[in-house]
Amino acid sequence: MKCTIHAARQFTRGTVDPRLFGSFVEQLGRAVYGGVYEVDHPASDEEGLRTDVMDLVRELDVPVVRFPGGNYVSNFNWEDSIGPKESRPTRLDLAWKALDPNQFGLQEFMHWARKVGTEPMMVFNLGTRGLAEARELVEYCNHPGGSYLSDLRKQHGSPEPFAIKLWGLGNEMDGPWQVGHKTAEEYGRLACEVAKAVKLFDLSLELVACGSSNVFMPTFPQWEETVLDHAYEVVDYLSLHMYFRNEEKDIATFLACSAGMDSFIETVVHVCDYVKAKKRSKKTMYLCFDEWNVWFHSLQKDKEQKPWIVGPALLEDVYTFEDALVVGCLLNSLLRHCDRVKIACLAQLVNTIAPIMTETGGPAWRQTIYWPFYYASKYGRGEVLDCRVEVGSYENAQYGTIPYADTLLVHHPDTGEIDVFVVNRHQRQALSIELDLSGFSGSYTLFEHIALEHKDLYAVNDKLHPDEVVPKQIFHGDIGSVVEVAPLTWNLLRFHP
Repeated sequence: MKCTIHAARQFTRGTVDPRLFGSFVEQLGRAVYGGVYEVDHPASDEEGLRTDVMDLVRELDVPVVRFPGGNYVSNFNWEDSIGPKESRPTRLDLAWKALDPNQFGLQEFMHWARKVGTEPMMVFNLGTRGLAEARELVEYCNHPGGSYLSDLRKQHGSPEPFAIKLWGLGNEMDGPWQVGHKTAEEYGRLACEVAKAVKLFDLSLELVACGSSNVFMPTFPQWEETVLDHAYEVVDYLSLHMYFRNEEKDIATFLACSAGMDSFIETVVHVCDYVKAKKRSKKTMYLCFDEWNVWFHSLQKDKEQKPWIVGPALLEDVYTFEDALVVGCLLNSLLRHCDRVKIACLAQLVNTIAPIMTETGGPAWRQTIYWPFYYASKYGRGEVLDCRVEVGSYENAQYGTIPYADTLLVHHPDTGEIDVFVVNRHQRQALSIELDLSGFSGSYTLFEHIALEHKDLYAVNDKLHPDEVVPKQIFHGDIGSVVEVAPLTWNLLRFHP
């Protein structure tokens, strides 16, 4: 099947903020205990941080990591997680029905973040707590010294401020499941006042307000409008959350779900711009898609998990090759909207709906979804070209008419290279990719083709077979101007002038 991609040098969607390739660590399941932190593991360092996990995180190069939640944060007292470990209380985590011993707290997370080379996105508890506690957390983390809380941080072994720049104003506050759930009016007022106080401390701090928990909430998108009515001028980003599932094993619809992400983003953009117009503001509201992934494999198993233990095995989706194709499409969607989506967090990072999986006391390995994320993070940081694609299309059960090719082009001005991300959704036919690059001088030559492919859609990477689904180099002969990509594959095509 022929697929012609038209792109022009002068037409771009925007420049990618590297924070689009962020991730998320929550005190949920084995994300922390048995994931990033395991004192007795042979690969752990002097702080109990697993070095094998840190190596894989560094390889992914995630510029920002959201912490500590997620649903967990709305019942979290930050003071419980600082100071000598032996003095920290064990608390009930109401969100996930687990015990939290607070052995991996604020201090440990900051040390881990520095070791893996990422910046934190710290989330305030606006469920059971509010303005006073948020203000105090900022002082503890960011003030250089001379106040009670900044000096307390020094006593705890951190003489220099953490200098956290990005803060989340709560989590999914529209959700009835959330501890301290609020109406849009209640949350909008609280978010506004917390934001004002934080900005009084430091005007340069960036703040993310909670949008709707998902597109199916009965209050969506009125929630966004109401919250922004209160907080538009004092926050910097509005959050989006979205997860995708395929219990029906309908591959055609599942591979089309990036259209659902596209629609969600565009609807929220319209609401933001409506509030901007209503307020006659000169400020543009940007988006933080701080939870996204495939999530459905573990839902039944989670119901059988014993409550009130440390590090229960929750949300441990074992990802298939099919899931990796979908994640590739979702990454294309985020990149297509890089003009407004500046930050995103793959939820999550380790064990819990994550690209990295570990065995407690044992090895760590890359799940199938690791690979499209790795390559997007590595080669997706540039200018996204506004392309038009000529290709056949198909109908599916949920998203209407969808092109067989999910395509995204990134131009790197420093080298002149163009990277093409293509998911071939066709189940039987290869795509013949041809580039039409108006405004680019000279011709472009393919110098690398990386593909993720497998004969079994449900193939997985596990402890015994960690490399069952891995990318491979595709070698072409004299291909001319057309590149073939196989059916049901994720592809990275790299061209240089």
